[in-house]
Amino acid sequence: MAKIIYTHTDEAPLLATYSFLPIIQAYAAKAGVEVETRDISLAGRILAQFPERLTDEQRVEDALAELGELATKPEANIIKLPNISASIPQLKAAVKELQEKGYDLPDYPENPQSEEDKETRAKYDKVKGSAVNPVLREGNSDRRAPASVKNYAKAHPHRMGAWSSDSKTNVATMGKDDFFSNEKSVVIPADDSLTIKHVAADGTETVLKEGVKVLAGEVVDGTFMNVAALRRFLTEQIARAKAEDVLFSVHLKATMMKVSDPIIFGHVVQAFFPTLFEQYGEQLAAAGISPNDGLGALLGSVASLPEGDAIKAAIEAGLADGPAMAMVDSDKGITNLHVPSDVIIDASMPAMIRTSGHMWGPDGEEADTLAVIPDSSYAGVYQTVIDDCRAHGAFDPSTMGSVPNVGLMAKAAEEYGSHDKTFEVPAAGQVQVVASNGDVLIQHDVEPGDIWRACQTKDASIRDWVKLAVTRARATGSPAVFWLDEHRAHDANLIAKINEYLPEHDTDGLTIEIMAPAEATAYSLERIRKGEDTISVTGNVLRDYNTDLFPILELGTSAKMLSVVPLMNGGGLFETGAGGSAPKHVQQLVKENYLRWDSLGEFFALAASFEHLAGYADNARAKVLADTLDKATGTFLEKDKSPTRRIGGIDNRGSHFYLATYWAQELAAQSEDAELAADFKALAERLAGDEETIVAELNGVQGSPADIGGYYQPDDAKADKVMRPSQTLNEALASL
Repeated sequence: MAKIIYTHTDEAPLLATYSFLPIIQAYAAKAGVEVETRDISLAGRILAQFPERLTDEQRVEDALAELGELATKPEANIIKLPNISASIPQLKAAVKELQEKGYDLPDYPENPQSEEDKETRAKYDKVKGSAVNPVLREGNSDRRAPASVKNYAKAHPHRMGAWSSDSKTNVATMGKDDFFSNEKSVVIPADDSLTIKHVAADGTETVLKEGVKVLAGEVVDGTFMNVAALRRFLTEQIARAKAEDVLFSVHLKATMMKVSDPIIFGHVVQAFFPTLFEQYGEQLAAAGISPNDGLGALLGSVASLPEGDAIKAAIEAGLADGPAMAMVDSDKGITNLHVPSDVIIDASMPAMIRTSGHMWGPDGEEADTLAVIPDSSYAGVYQTVIDDCRAHGAFDPSTMGSVPNVGLMAKAAEEYGSHDKTFEVPAAGQVQVVASNGDVLIQHDVEPGDIWRACQTKDASIRDWVKLAVTRARATGSPAVFWLDEHRAHDANLIAKINEYLPEHDTDGLTIEIMAPAEATAYSLERIRKGEDTISVTGNVLRDYNTDLFPILELGTSAKMLSVVPLMNGGGLFETGAGGSAPKHVQQLVKENYLRWDSLGEFFALAASFEHLAGYADNARAKVLADTLDKATGTFLEKDKSPTRRIGGIDNRGSHFYLATYWAQELAAQSEDAELAADFKALAERLAGDEETIVAELNGVQGSPADIGGYYQPDDAKADKVMRPSQTLNEALASL
């Protein structure tokens, strides 16, 4: 039997799965398709690391490793929902919840000294950050807005904040002494095993990482951020924000860049509160309180210290002396510096641009903002969009074009593969990347505290990326632009490979360009304002940034994108959109039994998955399911059955009911398979006839607290009961 793997993840997408998966399984079974789940949630990933500490009943399979192996096989068909890319505070919270549920897990070792603690830390480090995506993404990314979504956005444009020509909003970036400017890159001539080592000023050598396997033609990069320069830069920007009377904000990616960006975040906290750390830095460090965890963790921990009151006073004084800080929640006093994972650049910058270049201030009002993005690799993209809006006003969603993306990410390509090769430099000296024959391939002079990192990009991944770019340009007729800067070492090597591999393809009549990111942004924006589409062909990080930036401006959200990963060995990975895992949605469900999560991305991924399965399994019914689901989704959008914003209307569960109804109606009406039509005719009539009853049952539970039995690991029975409250709907599905 043909099989689809539907991932069991976290937070709002997981809760939605309890409601939607029974519908999928009931419909898919009629086409002879099994839909199975695999648990790649944060809780599941943690438990898989410690089987020796768990009882037989508690042990879980390492589903992520299983799916990583499956992704290399031609029969792979995986639907991947958003999962938690865990910051350290999230990881600790998940461990605490699991411990309270009776799992014998060790605490996360902050400063491991013993071999046991080091081993425990290494296991937890496998779970942190973007642990899932590099394993599953054995292909490059094709992300675009489906025609139905784009047409709906044009007919029903979302609200855009007005821009003023005298807006003081800007981006601040280092431009020197950062990852961009210090990068060195080499192309590996033959298969090898590399060593990364630190050579101290006195000649002492310390191996940072050994056994780094590389293949012929692979691009290997090394770079570092000078922390002394970073601290000077941050101090200058804090003063600038105050002088210009704008909000101060910092935009990082502490979830994905899980080693480098929490360290940078910690330096921002220290730079904003210099007196605090001058006076109490030693006491805080001795108590295990790290600025890398954010101001929230610091405030939550100081009460137990003898100097707790004085430290709190120093924090208040720092907030009063500095510029007004951008807020995550001004009502609750949660600042931009409270939690490293609260302000994630790919979501926070588009939201700011969409809202007139404003963020929220401590007074609860919107204001112009200085957006601090320390590394200059991609900061110019956002500055270019801000300059364009300042000159030409806000974009018009009813007329603007699209910027679909072809992203280089196969086999952990580029920066997201760099976590295990990122280090905080222990002492002055050099960091070297050394070949097995002793040749030093990359070398940097470094100072204590500098952040050094390397990353790898396989030649086969680059070659496949070029092929996918040409394929999409040919399929759409749109220009394809490689966003690469010849002045960046890594990009220069990619440009050489593109020039080598493009002639392998028929590019006659196609427009294929190579531009530096800021230039490519300006080119794409000019076309957007004319209603024209431009394919952005980017590396891994820009893939992430662009597939939030442009959809948020075009559609109001990045959660409505079709995200297909054609796996290099013939399988398919179908991602259900971005938008994070929506923790606020879970909080609302627990408080008032209302889930605002929009599953539209799941609908698109499922249709693409059925279509892919129909091809490789020669399953005609799967193709019928795909085509009818696509039509049903169009009806769903036109009738506006996404969850309403507030309690009282339909929520996620109601949207699933309407999708099921429209899908059954399309299946009953199609003429490709008479037997299938007959199977769904009775269901379609039953769902439509019972609409009033079902909606009343679904909405009737709203307004009171819901018990799902856990945040990171909900109790299946409790969550199922909460997310499937309509007995009428459940019985109708069972009738299939």
